[in-house]
Amino acid sequence: MKGESVVGQSQTGTGKTHTFLLPIINKIRADKDSVQAVITAPSRELATQIHNEIKKLIKYSDDEIRSLLVIGGTDKQRTIDRLKKQQPHIVVGTPGRINDLIRETALLVHTTQVFVIDEADMTLDMGFLMDVDQIASKMPENLQMLVFSATIPQKLKPFLKKYMENPRYEHIQPQALANTDVKHQLIARRSKDKMDILKNALVAYQPYLAVVFTNTKAMADEVAKGLTERGLKVAKIHGGVEARERKRTMKQLENLEYQYVVATDLAARGIDIQGISHIINYELPSDLDFYIHRTGRTGRAGHSGIALTIYEPSDEDALNQLEKMNIEFKHVDLKNGEFVDADDRNRRQKREAKREAADPREIGMRKKSQRKRQTKLQKETQLQNE
Repeated sequence: MKGESVVGQSQTGTGKTHTFLLPIINKIRADKDSVQAVITAPSRELATQIHNEIKKLIKYSDDEIRSLLVIGGTDKQRTIDRLKKQQPHIVVGTPGRINDLIRETALLVHTTQVFVIDEADMTLDMGFLMDVDQIASKMPENLQMLVFSATIPQKLKPFLKKYMENPRYEHIQPQALANTDVKHQLIARRSKDKMDILKNALVAYQPYLAVVFTNTKAMADEVAKGLTERGLKVAKIHGGVEARERKRTMKQLENLEYQYVVATDLAARGIDIQGISHIINYELPSDLDFYIHRTGRTGRAGHSGIALTIYEPSDEDALNQLEKMNIEFKHVDLKNGEFVDADDRNRRQKREAKREAADPREIGMRKKSQRKRQTKLQKETQLQNE
């Protein structure tokens, strides 16, 4: 990073945090009492994680570098009083709280040299882009801006164009990052109760820690409720859960008080828990890149992991696309509380191939069904506004 603006698109867990933190810390002029770098993250958990990494790194600096974490749920007046006395060199926080402090003329960002927007798609989805826009407008024109995001939604592009002139784009293709230490399994729903399949799978796995992914907050609530009713102790993390409750849940996860977590894609980026042994896709994501993000949370640090997808016939096209992204699936079934190999999907694919060959209209009907599925999922996700 030689002072140029960068848009970095990569999945969670590719080590990007250290990639941008180290050059920033090296550029800090500790003899200047002014803000030189501002880093935003869309959740308190993510901001806290970044700040903790900065604290670890500046311990080894010869200079006395000051970093300040500003997030909701903390004493705002105390932060203002502290800023009136002395400005930090690095500010990390949520967009809303940073913007508040700028409006109060407590935080002075006109001296900023580097502005980092981490998890930009999540920032957009949680409604913080206006705050980020207002923060950026108070910064110098020759600002270096670094934007990191798992995906680059269309609605993010006008913002990038407004503040970034000819940025360098770095895109790590998800298919190149498919974790080879993860076994990808499929289980067909058929006519069974989906919640029962999920519960039985979790019990059969006996996981160290399993994360069940849904596409919306409403479905996360429904799944957590269904598993609780079936006798499992379940943690829940999504954008609708109060920040204080999320913080308590994270602490309980660190203390190994839960084996099972139900989460949405965006909220799960705040989960930085070691030892996730199993990922279960209760629903396949409409954006298949998120399949890579989800499953990349297990099989880390030399450990193996398992990713199970409960699938239905309408998911066939998505599964075929994932196979083209070098995901190798193994079909399994549950018999007497244990997993056994199955070849149902191969038989189904052969049947469908024969049927389509006999009736070309089948192809058109299937594509129409798939388009409806994707549109429905996208609408649900927008309505839930993670």
